[in-house]
Amino acid sequence: MRPWIEKQRYLIDYTLAALARRKARNLGLLAVYALLVFMLASVSLFGQALRQEAAAVLADSPEVILQRLVAGRHDLIPPGYLEKIGRIRGVQHQQGRLWGYYYDPVSKANYTLLVPAAEAPAPGHLRLGATLARERGLQAGQPLSLRSYGGKLFTFTVDEVLPASSELISADLVLLGEADFRAFFDYPAGHYTDIALSVANPQEVRNVAAKLSAALPDARPILREEMRRTYASLLDWREGIALALLAAALLAFAILAWEKASGLSADERREIGILKAIGWETGDVLRMKLWEGLLISFSAFLLGLVGAYVHVFHFGARLFEPVLKGWAVLYPRFTLVPQLDGLQLFTLFFFTVVPYTAAVLVPIWRAAIIDPDAAMRG
Repeated sequence: MRPWIEKQRYLIDYTLAALARRKARNLGLLAVYALLVFMLASVSLFGQALRQEAAAVLADSPEVILQRLVAGRHDLIPPGYLEKIGRIRGVQHQQGRLWGYYYDPVSKANYTLLVPAAEAPAPGHLRLGATLARERGLQAGQPLSLRSYGGKLFTFTVDEVLPASSELISADLVLLGEADFRAFFDYPAGHYTDIALSVANPQEVRNVAAKLSAALPDARPILREEMRRTYASLLDWREGIALALLAAALLAFAILAWEKASGLSADERREIGILKAIGWETGDVLRMKLWEGLLISFSAFLLGLVGAYVHVFHFGARLFEPVLKGWAVLYPRFTLVPQLDGLQLFTLFFFTVVPYTAAVLVPIWRAAIIDPDAAMRG
């Protein structure tokens, strides 16, 4: 075992010396290669981190949300629905929710107005998300005027700006009392936007949803698992858009790998011929060039991955943020929790390191099997 290790060490030493002789070419190749890995890894790491954030946000969401449909559109929940749901076996708790969207012409953004389930603000008061407050330049104690869709002007006092730690889910959020909400949107008494349900047995969520659909044909139950899959699909779609934008870089990398596989330069062929003439075997030449491909590709992979990690988790993925976060006016500020998935890293490694390393061996094998004298004469 020790002689084999010593032989590999000598091969690596020679490979490093050979790379140093073509320093400018190899450094340029390394820079382009690392930049490609950096872009691909940034998209992959950012998408995975957003999936984890979405899963954490939805972990505390209701198990079932019940909406009423009229002509295929979301409509208000009329009085009597809560009583009907309470008679369905398996439903542990049900609560009508009040929420809606409001377009603010001042900031040219949509706000989400919501009546919290507990600790609602007093009449004439509200609480704001940090992003919204920053956009409007508001602080606790200051007034906020909103004109309803009916044309009436409402003035509220800001009780509190929600903590920045919750900015991911409260960026555009406005919390207000039930009376203010109904007056602002002219909501009829006893009506709700939708109903949040909890199920006694988590294993029976789908059965309860089926019972709800049978008892209330005009209702649409939305499961928490379905919301998770929807967010995951949305992020996959946005990640696909970002990768499509990188198609030119992927094409350039494919051309680079093909160029490596198509042939060697005259200097490289002459070098192989000299090595064969002084006693190197074909296997030694292949191992030396394999080490060369591994050193370049692995170094580029590490540089690109470390750069992507810093870019995503320390600088917020500024290059790909608008594509993967979505298109909006109010962008929340939040720090992503570092997430490294083993399968994700292996996939990235396989599709960036393996093709280049394999492409190196093809022309080397062709040159190594010819006569040394012919190789040295070109």
